[in-house]
Amino acid sequence: MFRFPKHKDIITLYHKASSPSSMRVAALLKKQQTAAIEAGKPEFDLQISEEVAPTPTQVGTILDYLGNNRISSLFEGASNKEDALKVFSQSPDSFKRPTIVDWNNGKVVIGENESEILKMLNALAK
Repeated sequence: MFRFPKHKDIITLYHKASSPSSMRVAALLKKQQTAAIEAGKPEFDLQISEEVAPTPTQVGTILDYLGNNRISSLFEGASNKEDALKVFSQSPDSFKRPTIVDWNNGKVVIGENESEILKMLNALAK
C-alpha cells in the first residue's frame, strides 16, 4: 500500500548559551536527534533559537499548548494567557529558557527535565 512520507516533526529549543541547564538540554536534543537517525527512528528537525525571541504569535501558541495551569512556569506571576502576553510584550527576556516546543504535536517542556524531554521525543515515533 502506498503511503505519503510523514513530514519531520519540528522541535524548537529556545536556548540561552550562558545557562548551564540550557547547554545540557541542547546537548541532549542533539544526541537524541543523531540517535534517531542512526536507529532509523522518525527524525525531527531541531531548531535552536538563541538570538531570536519567539514572536508574539509563537508565544500565544506555546501558551495554548501549556494551558492556564502551566502558564506561570513560563512567565512568572502570569495566571492566564493575557497576563503572559502582557509580560512578554513588556520584557521579551521574561520568556524562560530553556524551553522546548514540539510544534507538530503541541507539546512544551520548560527547563531541563530530561525525562519529560525524552517522553516528548519518544512520542514522535507514534
